[in-house]
Amino acid sequence: MNLLGLDTSTAACAVCVARSDGEVFEVVPSVEELFAPPAHSRDLLPRAAEVLERAGLEYADLDAVAVGIGPGTFTGLRVGIATARALAGANGLEVRPVSSLRALAEGIDAPARLPLIDARRGELFAALYDSSGAELLAPFVTPPEDAAQTALARSANPLAAGDGSLRFRGLLEAAGVRVAPDGAQVHVVRGLHICRLAAGTKPVPAEAVLPTYIRAPDARPASP
Repeated sequence: MNLLGLDTSTAACAVCVARSDGEVFEVVPSVEELFAPPAHSRDLLPRAAEVLERAGLEYADLDAVAVGIGPGTFTGLRVGIATARALAGANGLEVRPVSSLRALAEGIDAPARLPLIDARRGELFAALYDSSGAELLAPFVTPPEDAAQTALARSANPLAAGDGSLRFRGLLEAAGVRVAPDGAQVHVVRGLHICRLAAGTKPVPAEAVLPTYIRAPDARPASP
């Protein structure tokens, strides 16, 4: 299966092509992109075109597109999912949704993996997985101190990574949670991990692919 993987759950923009012969071609965002102004609308399709060219493929050669569905930034998720839907519709592709937290955890090398995505408003999107990828704690949103306590109650020595872990490193380490070193690629959701997880994920209709927000968006309908 020729598979295109996308993730826009953070300010960074990750893309990968996994070719049917096992070769992979990836644009890995820098850690610095996590704290730069989001540029998904500018970068996503050019990066997809780049990995396809490196793979020697056209969109018509793909079998499926996989996309990170969050949780993460509201605008970023909308861009990534809308792009995946459009590519699927235009090229007759399957769509395979993947948890962005699960993809982030895939890069953490520890028995207990604590992926943390900055949820803004002083909160974190979090989950906890073991080394096999089994879910120990389902995705949740909470302040960093509570995220640390919740994870430590389930595992004595989790390793955290992600933009949320970098933003709240001091609070997390004070609570007893280890955080991966600054600058390590483990903090970035990679397209490669989106592709790997999607290989074992069932396709769904494009219109059924929706963002995982966990909490309600900031905007509220105006009162009558």
